[in-house]
Amino acid sequence: MTSIDVRDLTKEFGPRRAVDRLTFRVLPGRVTGFLGPNGAGKSTTLRLVLGLDRPTSGTATVGGRPYATLPEPLRHVGALLDAQAPHGSRTGRDHLRALAASNRIPVRRVDEVLEETGLAPAARRRVKTYSLGMRQRLGIAAALLGDPEVVLLDEPSNGLDPEGIVWIRGLLRRLAGEGRTVLVSSHLMNETASFADQLVVLGRGRLLADTPMRDFIDARVRPRVRVRTSDPAALEKALARHGHEAVAHDDGHWTVDHARVDDIGRLASEAGVPLLELTAEEGTLEQAYLDLTTAEAEFAAAPQEA
Repeated sequence: MTSIDVRDLTKEFGPRRAVDRLTFRVLPGRVTGFLGPNGAGKSTTLRLVLGLDRPTSGTATVGGRPYATLPEPLRHVGALLDAQAPHGSRTGRDHLRALAASNRIPVRRVDEVLEETGLAPAARRRVKTYSLGMRQRLGIAAALLGDPEVVLLDEPSNGLDPEGIVWIRGLLRRLAGEGRTVLVSSHLMNETASFADQLVVLGRGRLLADTPMRDFIDARVRPRVRVRTSDPAALEKALARHGHEAVAHDDGHWTVDHARVDDIGRLASEAGVPLLELTAEEGTLEQAYLDLTTAEAEFAAAPQEA
């Protein structure tokens, strides 16, 4: 089983501690979203996992080994940290051919990943002519080149058009479905919610959460039911009898906090209250994330005055 293991990882830059005794594990077969405000230590942690920086203390290993000791590392770990890294004067295909040669990867894989990422028509164009979205696709192609068991992507949706965003969601789900270990750093909460199974959340270099996504949301955003009826007085009376307080809204619907659809539907049925609408208003990842991390943001705008 190839996992990413971070144990008591600390990285200091002079007096500043960017990563603070961080411990978590990324397991195969699921997509793990890696979240945190700017300055939380996400990029530093990824660089430590990939051996691009040395930790002050602690360890970061892939499959039980430091990345730097892996032979032909692209066969084990594929990563995208900086879409601007490829040399602009090379063609996309030549960039991938150079990576393949240095890791003894068959050249046929170059054409396979170009097709997979939709870059085949632009393969012989120089990278400096690529848009940001095309550079992202090239970086993802490089990450997939060695058919690795572990994939780390930093903001993979950056610069992609809507079709590309849908494509990257499907790609991440497929990689996890094949049993690979997938770690994705992102600031886009709606996007992360569309593909992540597990969340690792940092704040000021410390671990704030390591939990399944649904558990993360449910623990921080109270459940609420939206209901509409032709007999508001009867609904309010039935709800009050069971200890629920309903809030009326101008458009005619009511909301009931700390409630589940099944419970409200059952008590309305027992009381003979006609329902025109009954839906769950589930909390979002964005709401839960902001609830947890607002106090941990290193850089935040001042609140706007009304």
